[in-house]
Amino acid sequence: MIWLGERRGYLTDWSTQLWVRATGRKLHVQEYPWLEGPVGPTRGIGAGFFEELARRERLHIRTGDQTLGIIPDFGVLRSESFDPSQVSKGVAAFYEQTSLFELEAWSQWCGAFRPFGGLLRVLFSRRLQQLNVPLSGLDTSRGVTNEVWHLVEPGSGLRKYSVWIRHMVGTRDVLYAGSYTPCRVPGYDGVCLKVVFPLPNGNALVIMRPEAHPDGSLSLISQGDSFGFPGFYFVVYGNDKTIWARYVRTMQESIRVYECEDGEARADHTLRIWGLIFLRLHYRLRRRNTS
Repeated sequence: MIWLGERRGYLTDWSTQLWVRATGRKLHVQEYPWLEGPVGPTRGIGAGFFEELARRERLHIRTGDQTLGIIPDFGVLRSESFDPSQVSKGVAAFYEQTSLFELEAWSQWCGAFRPFGGLLRVLFSRRLQQLNVPLSGLDTSRGVTNEVWHLVEPGSGLRKYSVWIRHMVGTRDVLYAGSYTPCRVPGYDGVCLKVVFPLPNGNALVIMRPEAHPDGSLSLISQGDSFGFPGFYFVVYGNDKTIWARYVRTMQESIRVYECEDGEARADHTLRIWGLIFLRLHYRLRRRNTS
């Protein structure tokens, strides 16, 4: 890997940032607060990033044996477009009490896309310790850890970030490390869930709209027509809060979470590019035995 210095980082990362700058919109982040999120360092991310973020912003970390959710109050998603009461209590409980659950995961790469996943891991994911999507069921066969942190202001206790960190137990590689907050975007009249994955000099940002189904299940969908809609964004930060934001319309994902008869929950995570499914992730969400 070619190193270009502390400001630019590795050539592979810098090349991606140049693409975002060349093809994205140059904006001022204060005028587009729904695009704002934690920015990663050039040497890598991993779970330690959020500890450093807390130190830098003088926030306290709530974790450990506390019951913490990535959406502590599921009702914040309420709007004319979405009624949280239509979602089963077991599904809502997973989001409000995420830290109480154990995770099991399986992956299914589709056809010719699997080599792409391997290339992504070699060039970016393993080095950055971010977005380490499993290539096979063996990667997650020993389980997936589940850590939820709340980063709060020390005086008021106001929560600024809900952080969800998942490792693959077998390799200790970070599967995902991201922050979760509700937000509104210009192209959708309801409340969305914004997921921010820090990357060098910026982040990958997924904005997902909620949808309730008659069976009580919940879908989170990152799909829209253009910039300003729910979907996938790459964001690169410059100086003085200047950003370049690239809406990647061809990248879409959906997560459907449903409650089973045994009280457990399951989730099916589908990722598409150019309309083609390239990866399916399946999760078993089982409440921990705390007795």
